[in-house]
This record gives sequence, structure tokens and C-alpha cells, in this order.
Amino acid sequence: MLENIKCVIFDLDGVVVDTAKYHYLAWKRLAEGFHISFTEKENENFKGVSRMACMDIICEMGNLKINQDLKINLANMKNEWYVEYINTLDQSEMFDNVKDFILELKKRGIKIALGSASKNARFILEKLEIKDLFDTISDGTRVKNAKPDPEVFLLAASDLNVNPENCLVIEDAKSGVEAAYNGKMRAIGIGDKDHLSQAEIVYSQASDMIGLLDLIKK
Repeated sequence: MLENIKCVIFDLDGVVVDTAKYHYLAWKRLAEGFHISFTEKENENFKGVSRMACMDIICEMGNLKINQDLKINLANMKNEWYVEYINTLDQSEMFDNVKDFILELKKRGIKIALGSASKNARFILEKLEIKDLFDTISDGTRVKNAKPDPEVFLLAASDLNVNPENCLVIEDAKSGVEAAYNGKMRAIGIGDKDHLSQAEIVYSQASDMIGLLDLIKK
């Protein structure tokens, strides 16, 4: 039983909507420009990680020796490709049951937050027409430290004046689960059980998280 939960913090990519596939396509496009093999397996290490930290991983994978200015330019180019991909995003791409789950939590008086490394989080939520459902948005435009640093989640809790131990984080990335625990919060995983073995409960797909309604108590 998940007791004394006063706030649920959602990651964005892979939890609310499947924009993760567009990140993958954009990073793959960048990597292959440097003749670096980039598969979905490598992409697992990019989930929940900031844009510049991902750029560092790309450089390490390809043994690239480039200066910081070029790294920034390349990361921005990747983001431009990503924004092109998501520009046609609409509610149909949101995972099943997620909106119903959020609405039911709100009926129970539980606060709703977004905790995402994405700098495009607000744009995506607006495209999905659910931005107003979130009591606060903690994203890549507001934090400096990438997950597993808990900054993005702790900021959300602070915005809502909720103690970390009363927060439940829903994540699809190992680094996100670790960030939740580093912030003294509880964590639910969405995805592969082996990859997210640290989470208290792991659902194979986002639509199944609605089952948490039977477990969460304020």
C-alpha cells in the first residue's frame, strides 16, 4: 500500500506520452552523422538525462574530441530535429488511461507535478492539451543537475509545499528511479522490470499505472 501520498510526480517521455521515440530518432540521426552506431539499446542510457549530458555520451561513444561550443551547437541541432518530429503531436499519442488517472488523483486531492529533464515539456503538454492539469512543472528550463540528481523532483515538491517522503514519482528511466530515491521519495517504474528493478512496482506499460488507484492513499 502506498500511504501518505500527497503528490504524484510524473516524468514525461515514456510515462505520459511516447515522445521518447522521437528523441531516439533525433539522437540516432546525430550519431550516424559521425558514423557512430546508435541503437535502442544505447538509447536506454539517454532516458531521463539532460541534453548536454547526452551529448557527452555521444562524444564518448565516438571518441569525439570537440569543444564545448560545438557540443552546444550539435545539441541544439538535435533539438531542432526533435521539435520538427513532435510538432504534429496531439492527444492521440498520449498513453491510454494517463489522463483518467491524473483526473482521479486530483479528485482525491492529490497534487500533480511534472518532473522532466525536457526543455520542451511545456510545449508538449500544450500540444496534448493537458498542461492545466499539472499543479507545477519542473523541467529542464528550471534545473541545472541531471537525474539521478533529485533536483528536478525536489523542486516540484518545493513548489507544492509537499515533503519529499509524501511524493510518489512515476518514471521509465533507471536514472529517474534513482533520482526519486536520492530525493527520499517513492518510485514506480514503467518499462522493463530488469532495467527498473529498484522501483517498488514496475508496470510493463504506462496504461497499467491506473492500477495504482487501488494502492495510493493520501
